[in-house]
Amino acid sequence: MRIETFSLQQYEDVIQLWQRAGLQLSCSDTREGLRKKLERDAELFLVAMNEEERMIAAVMGSYDGRRGWVNHLAVDPDFQGQDIGSRLMDELEKRLANIGCEKINLLIEPTNHGVQAFYNQLGYERDELIFMEKWIASGEG
Repeated sequence: MRIETFSLQQYEDVIQLWQRAGLQLSCSDTREGLRKKLERDAELFLVAMNEEERMIAAVMGSYDGRRGWVNHLAVDPDFQGQDIGSRLMDELEKRLANIGCEKINLLIEPTNHGVQAFYNQLGYERDELIFMEKWIASGEG
């Protein structure tokens, strides 16, 4: 397995991976939305490729200058249970630490609550918060 930085040429592959893994995508997961993400901190958007050059995992990290964020971590169902997600998270955490990040946050969709144990094993703890959002562009959700 090789970890590399995502490129926009891999857009279709990452969307298919996220869908196979059962992630809920939003209107910000368009090609244009991911292009904008790459302009900000491309080095935090990672993909894992197997020997056959198939994308088998991805994670979209970000850093706002204070906190790191983990978004859309997914491992292809055919490759789960092989420590790929842990290795991808380890690389993301190293990259965030290298740019001065001291705390990493993540959110889990209620439909994906089963991954909580995975994150617990990596040292993440549940924090009771109220999450609120407001879409300010057309095409909500």
